[in-house]
Amino acid sequence: MDAIKLLKQQHRLVENLFSGFEDTDDDDEKEQLFFEIADNLAVHASIEERFFYPAVREKRTEERVDESYEEHLEMKKLLLDAMHSTDEPGFDGKVAALKGAVIHHVQEEEDELFPEVTQILERDALEAIGQQMEAATEEMMAAGEPRNEVRVESEPPVIQP
Repeated sequence: MDAIKLLKQQHRLVENLFSGFEDTDDDDEKEQLFFEIADNLAVHASIEERFFYPAVREKRTEERVDESYEEHLEMKKLLLDAMHSTDEPGFDGKVAALKGAVIHHVQEEEDELFPEVTQILERDALEAIGQQMEAATEEMMAAGEPRNEVRVESEPPVIQP
C-alpha cells in the first residue's frame, strides 16, 4: 500500500476510535478505547517520523514537515498527559484536547502536505515507503502497547544541503 493511503487509513481508524470514545458512557470501555487510540497514535507518529517525513522533506515541503514535527510533539504531550490521568477527573477533557490536536494535524496533512508529496514522489517511491511503514506498524503492534514507548521528543532530522 502506498504511504499516503496507509496514513489516511490510520487517520480514519483513529477518528473512529475517538467517536467510539465519545459515544460511550462506560468508564471501562472509555479506558479501553483510549488505550487503542494511544497505541495507534504512537505507531502512526513513529512511522511518520521515521520513514515518511524524512523521505518527503525537501525545499517545497520543508516548512510543512517541520510544522508536522511540532504538531507531533504537542500531540505526544497531550497523549502522555491523558495516559497519566485515566482515573482522574477531567480525563474526558484531556482526550477531547488530544482529539482536537489530532484532527487539526490530520486536516493539514491531508489538505496541504499529501497533495504536495504526490507532486514530489513517484508512485513507486510512495509504495516503497508504505511497505516500510506497514512492516514497522505490524512490528510495533505485535510488540504490544506501543503507547508505552511514546517520548516527548519530536525533532526533524538535520538534512545536509
